Amino acid sequence: MKKFDIGNPTPSVGHQVAILSILGFWFFYVTVLTLKVAVGDWPAPAEMAARRVVVTILGIGVTYILYLLLRQFEGRPLSTRIITAFTAAIPFAIVIAGINHLVFNVYDPESLFDGKSTEEMRKYMAQDYFALKSIAEDAISRFWLLSSWASLYLALSYASEVRQMERRASRFAQAAQDAELRSLRYQVNPHFLFNTLNSLSTLVMRSQPADAEEMILNLSKFYRTSLSGDPLEDVALSEEVHLQQLYLDIEKVRFPDRLKTKIEIPNVLSDVLVPGLILQPLVENAIKHGVAHSKRPVTISISAAAEYDRLKLIVADDGEAKPSGGSTDQSNGIGLANVRDRLETRFGSEASLTITRPDDGGFVVELTMPLLADVK
Repeated sequence: MKKFDIGNPTPSVGHQVAILSILGFWFFYVTVLTLKVAVGDWPAPAEMAARRVVVTILGIGVTYILYLLLRQFEGRPLSTRIITAFTAAIPFAIVIAGINHLVFNVYDPESLFDGKSTEEMRKYMAQDYFALKSIAEDAISRFWLLSSWASLYLALSYASEVRQMERRASRFAQAAQDAELRSLRYQVNPHFLFNTLNSLSTLVMRSQPADAEEMILNLSKFYRTSLSGDPLEDVALSEEVHLQQLYLDIEKVRFPDRLKTKIEIPNVLSDVLVPGLILQPLVENAIKHGVAHSKRPVTISISAAAEYDRLKLIVADDGEAKPSGGSTDQSNGIGLANVRDRLETRFGSEASLTITRPDDGGFVVELTMPLLADVK
């Protein structure tokens, strides 16, 4: 039995991907900032670069903590996660700005400037609320950095969740299709068994024990063969035709003088694959509406042909002509509906079922489906 994971126990974005995205954003940011400083010809470039590395490392750590926070909201509505990301980015941006202020403005700022510049720097730092202004200005740029990363993270997370939902929907759809195929396949056997037991009862009532014994043996062979396979698996055309031959042998006990058979399957098509028991309802319909209601011999034929990448299967009988839409109209029976539904479920629009009524009587059903090779 297949089991499907309905919850979301693992992060939609892998831990490694998240870390790489954080490193990528900070690397891009520090590279742009370094180029800006180099173009501006600022003093003490080596010292500033060293401090910038310290801020970057600590900033990566702070961003990682933000990532851990956002991960706790996975599975929540996207709007909630967006609001959380942009709201949480504010205090985290302030923390990074505070770290930057400590590294550049509190810890030995004189080493970053020459004598004249140091005096100007001291006057600048002596302004009222300098620390607050410095942190606030830097926090704005850090906020956009964190917001940009958070947007990327949310986009990756959402895309991953969409892919997971698509895969889950695909699995559920496949499970539903399998269940439908099983249900349609299992409809065939009870219907056939009901008709066969009626025929067997008739033979017993007519005191025909030899014919009844032959029918029971053929019935045993039929069910041993047909029930041994998986309803979801295709079978070789030769195997499918062999099953129908067993069924016709069973019915021939009932209609020894009226039932004739004709099977034309090219050897090159013996191993192509078809849904199991796909011909059974068609052959059964031909017996029920063609042979049973005729007073003369009726030939039931099964043939196959290949046209490019399509397989055509034809089940036909030359029974008595009947008025269309009558009470014995076999075009509206359960058997044909079962075959049509199975083809549609298995192959979709690539398969079709066509019914033809020859003017001189009989009934012809043509199945068209993809030509599937038996890959071993």
